[in-house]
Amino acid sequence: MRLSRRGLLAATGGALVLTACGQEARPAQSGELLRSKAKLPEPFQVPLPIPPVKKPIRSDANADYYRVVQRTAHHEILPGLKTEVMGYDGLLPGPTFDVRSGRTTVVEQVNELDVPVAVHLHGGHTPAASDGWPLDLIMPTKGGHGSHGEHGGHQMAGGDPTTGKRVYTYPNTQRAATLWYHDHTMDYTAPRVYRGLFGLHLVRDDEEENLPLPKGDREIPLVIADRAFDEDGSFRYPAAKDGPGVEQAYMEGVVADVTLVNGAPWPVHEVDAARYRFRILNASNARRYELGFDRGPATFVQIGSDGGLLDKPIEHQTLVVAPAERFDVIVDFSQYQPGDEVTVVNKLDNDANVLRFKIARKAPDDTRIPDRLSSYGVLPRPSGAVRREWRFRRGDAGGHRGWTINGKPFDPEVMQAQVKLDQDEIWTFVTDVHHPVHVHLAPFQVLTRGGGHPSAYDHGWKDTVDVRPSEVVEVLVRFTAHKGKYLIHCHNLEHEDMAMMAGFETI
Repeated sequence: MRLSRRGLLAATGGALVLTACGQEARPAQSGELLRSKAKLPEPFQVPLPIPPVKKPIRSDANADYYRVVQRTAHHEILPGLKTEVMGYDGLLPGPTFDVRSGRTTVVEQVNELDVPVAVHLHGGHTPAASDGWPLDLIMPTKGGHGSHGEHGGHQMAGGDPTTGKRVYTYPNTQRAATLWYHDHTMDYTAPRVYRGLFGLHLVRDDEEENLPLPKGDREIPLVIADRAFDEDGSFRYPAAKDGPGVEQAYMEGVVADVTLVNGAPWPVHEVDAARYRFRILNASNARRYELGFDRGPATFVQIGSDGGLLDKPIEHQTLVVAPAERFDVIVDFSQYQPGDEVTVVNKLDNDANVLRFKIARKAPDDTRIPDRLSSYGVLPRPSGAVRREWRFRRGDAGGHRGWTINGKPFDPEVMQAQVKLDQDEIWTFVTDVHHPVHVHLAPFQVLTRGGGHPSAYDHGWKDTVDVRPSEVVEVLVRFTAHKGKYLIHCHNLEHEDMAMMAGFETI
């Protein structure tokens, strides 16, 4: 059985989880550093790539239809070396879907890899059959069951795998927002995402497009992910040798020494002296970022969160971004002169470099940031809401020692809750160490953090919240429209693979 195999791996992990906490004493990160063996380039030598927008193969009155092939490809990420990537259409990141709210997106995913896969639209208001339940597998067209030190054949138990391809239907019945899609294979999400199976899915609507915000070349995605490289340029990942998950030393999470932005190491981008809109996604397995600038006067003016526009803009000197969180921000470069350079750094890691902007020229700019962005509304705390508590911690239950929710490792046959549709619920998240908590199907609003007000980064509709060590966060959530099995889990992907997921059913 899957859990017993993971239990064998995790049985010796209790001590490791305690000793691996040396990084946690410095509360910036939860994880262990994985260093590259390859020679690394100087930063700011390569231009920032922009992921291509995916084009539909056909359209009708209600939907657009796409075909994506998951396959390996070789990219020169580090100079002079080729890295094998597992990519959507062989790309790193995958192609960006740019779609309309209320118009259905239908994606045929074809698996030409040699391992099983599942696809989750993170932040999507999605029917259960298309949500990417971790046993709704697409088996390889080649009939393979594992590679890269992974063992995939046992994953078929309890699922309904298809061979070669699967069709996912996304109604996009939600506000304009920055979503993303990624692999969600049970026990193997971390290495799949690490090797490249992730991309952006942007939903647009009239409310957002009628605002005088930067558009076109001045609207740029920034997909940030840390990775480590072997001497030959291949990705280094400490997969367990005898089953799912990671080596014991990395159960806290894998943090690596190369920062990729849109798939390029520490890139540079030329900008006009004007306002730009950046859609920031932390696609790292475990690393958190506090993004800031190495010189003034630039700041981040947040206009959106995971689930779309805020009601009004919020100015931040820095942005703390946990794995899977998104921040939609405006940066005004008009206060710089042509020839100036400004570098984005990670203040949680001693101002480590992320990317650099070079101001190339003065240019006209007719954009502005309105005082009112959206009427999304802050929901009042309902008097009769159902309350549920979800405890994220190390555990020892049923032979499993590792990561648990409510003291239980993930079991795809057991739902930890049944939730009625259209019912207000207050969910309480309680942690031991850092856990970015993600809820499938519905966005939520943060009510309290540590018994007090939400943090500066909690505003708007969220689907992932950064819950810090020994902290309690309350959120208000309401599930609508879709009945079926969904997940709540930690988005530190090593924690997720080591069983920190729980199923719930909407009824």
